[in-house]
Amino acid sequence: MALKSTNLESTKLVGDIGGTNARFALVDEQHNPNLAQVYPADQYDSLSDVINQYLHDLGAEPPTAAAIAVATRVLGDKIDFTNNERWSFSTKDLAAQIGVPDLHVVNDFTALALAVPHLPDSQLEQVGQGRAKPQEPIGVIGPGTGCGVSGLIPVSAEQWRALNSEGGHCSASVSTEREMAVFARFTARFGHVSFERFLSGPGLVNIVTALREIDGAKAQQISPEMVTRDGLSGADPHCAEALDIFCALLGSYAGDLSLMLGASGGVYVGGGIVPRLGDFFTQSQFRSRFENKGRVSDELVDVPTFVIKDPYPGLRGAARLLAHA
Repeated sequence: MALKSTNLESTKLVGDIGGTNARFALVDEQHNPNLAQVYPADQYDSLSDVINQYLHDLGAEPPTAAAIAVATRVLGDKIDFTNNERWSFSTKDLAAQIGVPDLHVVNDFTALALAVPHLPDSQLEQVGQGRAKPQEPIGVIGPGTGCGVSGLIPVSAEQWRALNSEGGHCSASVSTEREMAVFARFTARFGHVSFERFLSGPGLVNIVTALREIDGAKAQQISPEMVTRDGLSGADPHCAEALDIFCALLGSYAGDLSLMLGASGGVYVGGGIVPRLGDFFTQSQFRSRFENKGRVSDELVDVPTFVIKDPYPGLRGAARLLAHA
């Protein structure tokens, strides 16, 4: 996203708050986010602190309106983060702390879904075949610090309604013997096994840990970044296998999502992990598992799947929310 100048005397702010990073931008007259910056969440005590830091860095006045996308459920005034408890906040209090009279808070994947119809083709990579049908439901899924899930329902030719979902916490399902063995380890460890236990940064670590236990290998401290690095390079067979399982289960769940939503408009994959996998992902089992739905497999063959390459889709979606607020 290009960094463009904007009128800092009358600002609309958008934010996308994940478990690891906080992203902010100002909205221009065409409802596009600009002057985007990223801040590490662990370096700030509260959401209001980092928002005020962003405004200070730009020399901007308090915003006249703001839309903040958050990686958790939005059910009322109190926002409790699943993966960053220190930043939990009251919407009313946050509005006062940053001096904004009009504050909207939405789930991060609600915002990402709102961005999808406005993403340029250059920011999308199709995986497999299929052709999107216009004005049909769209599915959105994205593994990152957690696993975000949403859907997009057409309201009119110009407007869409995004679903407020916590689908990452749906019960996971597996297919192969190896996946079943990992699932059994997860059940013993977590009790309920959601898709997020597999399809997230911590999920990659979970998979590697389980595989090493199953094979009697020595336990090692590892991070999601190390799993991706050593899996892509082939330096660690368990990391490579974890990426294989991750891509396969993501395909299975994306296919489930398409069937549940009737998403003939396509299924879009965002989040911080998949865009970094490159050719590994396009050559993985993702698409074959997406289509492998038994008696209804033929219905999935024509549904396209895309990887979102735009680095700030949540900000773009939050800006679209303000456009219709």
